[in-house]
Amino acid sequence: MGLTMSQRQAVTKTIAARYKRAGRVEKGTILDELCATTGWHRNHARKALGQGLRPRVVRPRRPRVPQYGEDVVVGLRFCWAVLGAPTGKRLAPVMGELVATLRRFGELDVSDELAAALTAMSPATMDRRLAPDRAAMTLRGRSHTKPGSLLKDAIAIRTWAQWDDAAPGFVEIDLVGHEGGNAIGEHAYTLTVTDIATGWTENRSVPNKARKWVIAALADIAKVLPFPLLGIDSDYADLVIMPTPPRIALSGRESALIRSA
Repeated sequence: MGLTMSQRQAVTKTIAARYKRAGRVEKGTILDELCATTGWHRNHARKALGQGLRPRVVRPRRPRVPQYGEDVVVGLRFCWAVLGAPTGKRLAPVMGELVATLRRFGELDVSDELAAALTAMSPATMDRRLAPDRAAMTLRGRSHTKPGSLLKDAIAIRTWAQWDDAAPGFVEIDLVGHEGGNAIGEHAYTLTVTDIATGWTENRSVPNKARKWVIAALADIAKVLPFPLLGIDSDYADLVIMPTPPRIALSGRESALIRSA
């Protein structure tokens, strides 16, 4: 199998600079090598080597006129929403049956030409025309944790226990908000506590992020854990549990951080 056109052009461009600097005899040798590699005639090979170092003027391609107008996109958007916003590869195969069913029940009022355009649209075209609508559905602000301005890594915090990931009792905690995508107003949270060494996980629901609810949930979890709760690693600070009876010790800074979390 011979070289493709792109491969021939790459070979020619690679040796064009060497051909330009070569002498008469060496140029003949280079031409013979290029003709044997590409199968070109010597005259064509000589011309290709001369053009190999010339900069090519690339003109922007004229934008194509959209094949599908806004009326077709409106119908596509409706069909896409009916099926729960699938990708083009899932939507295109069922468009014929879907459009016919929606028209029969009066849910989609389109002409025969527009219906034919909907069923003929390719999956890639569907994805391109629905890209703005898909982007508008992207959830934003999934996390309620905001980066703090404190230099936590540069501030040494003295605790009552040495942090040990291999020993049970040192846990990671996080609050998961259940606001349904709209963080305005008050909504419930789930406090998740996971032991790093064993993977033991406890969950508690809290009405909001107020300090008293979080502390009460942590105290309740500390009572039911099968091992003493020795340390807590949160998004904001390291907290340490005092010895039995389980009691959570917080500094003023840490309390303020939990209140504003």
